[in-house]
Amino acid sequence: MTDLPSRRHLLATGAGAALGLGAFAATAPSAAASPGPGSTAGAEETRTLDELYQAALAEGGKLVIYAGGDVSSQADGLRSGFRSRFPDIDLTVVVDYSKFHDVRVDNQFATDTLVPDVVQLQTVQDFVSWKQQGRLLAYKPAGYSKVYAPFKDPHGAWVAVQVSAFSYMYGPAAVGSDAPRSPLDLADAKWKGQIASSYPHDDDAVLYLYTLYVEKYGWEWLARVAAQDVQFARGSYTPRDAVTSGQKAIGVGGSGAALATGPAKWVLPDEATPFMSWGQRAAILKQAKHPTAAKLYLSWRLSVEQQQAATNGWSVRTDVTPPAGLKPIWQYPNGNLDGFPRFMADRAAVERWKQTFALYFGEVKGEPSPGWLGLHPGA
Repeated sequence: MTDLPSRRHLLATGAGAALGLGAFAATAPSAAASPGPGSTAGAEETRTLDELYQAALAEGGKLVIYAGGDVSSQADGLRSGFRSRFPDIDLTVVVDYSKFHDVRVDNQFATDTLVPDVVQLQTVQDFVSWKQQGRLLAYKPAGYSKVYAPFKDPHGAWVAVQVSAFSYMYGPAAVGSDAPRSPLDLADAKWKGQIASSYPHDDDAVLYLYTLYVEKYGWEWLARVAAQDVQFARGSYTPRDAVTSGQKAIGVGGSGAALATGPAKWVLPDEATPFMSWGQRAAILKQAKHPTAAKLYLSWRLSVEQQQAATNGWSVRTDVTPPAGLKPIWQYPNGNLDGFPRFMADRAAVERWKQTFALYFGEVKGEPSPGWLGLHPGA
């Protein structure tokens, strides 16, 4: 489950009878319906980052974050940025697929062995259920009032700290003047053997991207893509790596920056072509050992400085203007920003989609890119 932009980018500064295409019209459980056990709305944080820093030091000066991602090095930018600003905080960031982190945290709840203070994951449905279970600390970080409304829980149980988006990409040098104009072109025989993709049935965000493509282009299109000798791998950083290294001309199912130049061009499609986007949610666990340091982290992540440094140019804040050439992510209807939480809420449908893609592409193969981290990493 990839939640970090790419292996080389910074974490922060950088399926109906047989899967009918309308399977995901169901509405996700409303986070606003109930504040959850013990939740209170509360006021937005008014302490400065420096005041929070001093309070976090007095608390013990430690912070443990479970962050969804592909490889540990994806968090290097986060680690260095936070430590530079708050050098005396002992920060631990554990990167793993979100689908492993969430059940890991659930097992830690069950065994009373909780490790992380903050969870920052792609599995957006977990934040709804954890709130309903009373597992999340209600907190509105500094800057909360400026966060786009669908990117935050109204009671402060969670808030999105970054924008993520998945599409396809290509190598300009490899495709020349014949760049794919849309995912429809990926089924063209001329690209056989030239496509890399992360497994859609291994990562729910990539899964959603592929379902959007099937909805747009149909099952025949998918069958043609399946005959393209696609190089599949675990981790959504892998398509970009394959394109950047020149191994493949096209990558599918990864993040990037629409305005960036380089050996891999990430495609922000025109309005007729779907892509997928979401707000990466983070929350403080109510049983956290270091809640003040966790509050410092969320307020820091939402600061204008950090939001302006987003490598893809998009911010969760309404008062941070994207660079010229981009609109706020919520102004792209084809980005399906609202569709991803609905998709993730219907776990039975998600599983049917996964198994159907396995019929087309084969079972997922390979070790998980972060390795096997066990029950209590970061302890």
